[in-house]
Amino acid sequence: MDNSIPVVSKIFCSGTPTMLMIRRRPIVVNGGGFVVTDLSHNVVFVVDGCGILGSKGELMVKDGEGEPILFISKKGGIVQALSTRNKWSGYSMDYQGKDKLVFSLTDPKSCIAQGAPIRIRIEPKRHCKSWDFEIGGSFTDRNCTVVDCTRKIVAQMGRKEQIGGKDFYHVEVQPGYDQAFIIGVMAILDNIHGESTRC
Repeated sequence: MDNSIPVVSKIFCSGTPTMLMIRRRPIVVNGGGFVVTDLSHNVVFVVDGCGILGSKGELMVKDGEGEPILFISKKGGIVQALSTRNKWSGYSMDYQGKDKLVFSLTDPKSCIAQGAPIRIRIEPKRHCKSWDFEIGGSFTDRNCTVVDCTRKIVAQMGRKEQIGGKDFYHVEVQPGYDQAFIIGVMAILDNIHGESTRC
């Protein structure tokens, strides 16, 4: 029986827990973003931020071969400016460059909404009512968790380490969950907190 929960694609779901190592790239040298490797140091994902893409609020997740698999954008406009939350949308990319909405993430942006949970909805709608995943903990302390609507842990971020002057941290993705989706969520959190994907 297949228990995978694909968001971007089933090919990014594993039958075992997967530890992914994230290394931030400096904006001034490599345009920012980060590189994601497995424990054997093979590059499995690359995230480009505005230093490469040239636009604020836009992120691109690529597979280990450098092919775009997920485009993420922050919604703008007057309605968004008046809202107490920011909305991010993730679009899967196919081999022809066409995109399809696969998730949306909302985060509190004002002092009124601070402390409100960051929630994610999957498209098309799944079995949960108003949200499918929720992020808790502290991204800046590298101690946060992604849970599903039943409160089952999907991914857990570990503390950062300074190795050779580079900022590393890890994310353990539980079996059956989409690793590309989780890396997309980490890219949004990185941008929200003004780190390597933000200009």
